Amino acid sequence: MIKRSLLLLFLISISSCKKEKPIVVSIADDVAFLASDSLQGRETGTAYELKAANYIKERMESIGLQPKNDDKKFYQTFSFKPKNDPHQEIQYVDGDSTITGTNVIGFLNNQADKTVIIGAHYDHLGLGGEGSLYREGEAIHNGADDNASGVAVLLQLADSLKTKAYKGNNYLFIAFSGEEMGLLGSNYFVKNPTIDLSKINYMINMDMVGRLREDKTLSISGTGTAPIWNQVLNSANTGFKLVLKESGVGPSDHTSFYLQDIPVLHFFTGQHEDYHKPGDDYDKLNYEGMNMITAYILDVIEELDDKPKLAFKKTKNESEEVPRFKVALGVVPDYLFDGEGMRIDGVSEDKPAEKAGLQKGDIVVKLGDSIIVDMMSYMRALSTFEEGNSTKVIVDRNGEKIETEITF
Repeated sequence: MIKRSLLLLFLISISSCKKEKPIVVSIADDVAFLASDSLQGRETGTAYELKAANYIKERMESIGLQPKNDDKKFYQTFSFKPKNDPHQEIQYVDGDSTITGTNVIGFLNNQADKTVIIGAHYDHLGLGGEGSLYREGEAIHNGADDNASGVAVLLQLADSLKTKAYKGNNYLFIAFSGEEMGLLGSNYFVKNPTIDLSKINYMINMDMVGRLREDKTLSISGTGTAPIWNQVLNSANTGFKLVLKESGVGPSDHTSFYLQDIPVLHFFTGQHEDYHKPGDDYDKLNYEGMNMITAYILDVIEELDDKPKLAFKKTKNESEEVPRFKVALGVVPDYLFDGEGMRIDGVSEDKPAEKAGLQKGDIVVKLGDSIIVDMMSYMRALSTFEEGNSTKVIVDRNGEKIETEITF
């Protein structure tokens, strides 16, 4: 994989230098490079992240995008001091003991009055550390789904929009740095924009779009941030099982734009057992699914091309309603499950759920005295327990109700 990806970068560089017709680069090719061991997990501020940034810049140049920055470069850098307190606000500063992140920005100028932002973060966790769910020491976290997948779709959208006759908007493509450390790159951009924020029509964010399931469930958040979103998303849909969520606030870069009163959408194919672990690798992605998502986003963009600037709507902040927990079950919830209960998408080793015999695919329907009908009721029930408590849990396993005891 490494040899293939390095050859790809070389060919892109040669193509850019000679100003010849760009070579055809697929979604799989982009992921192969960005999620290769040679980039050591693309941690913000490292030389490996800069290699990824250079690759993305070369791809943008080969597509024919232009830089959109005051210094006519594709890069927007920002320096900050790492947080000691997770509740502390990041300060963007220069000086000693700082980390420098690099956003990569390319512009497609259609001489329009309004601009669409298309974004995806390209940083990941490096060798693990804070944020990793891997407990066996240092290991390369390649982040194929999180978020080489989103960057690969971004680049395909750029390539397609360069040749399409959708001239109602300009398009600004941003590969964000620092997302894993707290949406740092997108937050910096909206505070130091390279275009007039009042001219932004809407923002589309792709974060973890690489594992579309067999039933084609696709989660889209931010649907309440513009009155037209539901109509457009449903009319453009040609086969996805859509899970639409209204809130413009979530754990990804669209949040930074929503907080600037810009309509947003976040595309997401769901969490999985390899999330923030070394197993999130190139060969586990659904590339046909990623191509389908790319085509769907293009259809949404086309439908909005001749429409006026979207009206912004504030939405309920669902994250403010999330209860605080003193304990954890030790499972990965299936956030795309739309049935009754909380479906388990993965079970962590040596945690309460595994010790109680719970399995991937089980649907939690009762926890203690609480009936579980959805994710929120599950979180409310979980928040009532403390470490050392024991209780009964009932799961639906292939239609059979199974009761067991769990100790936190």
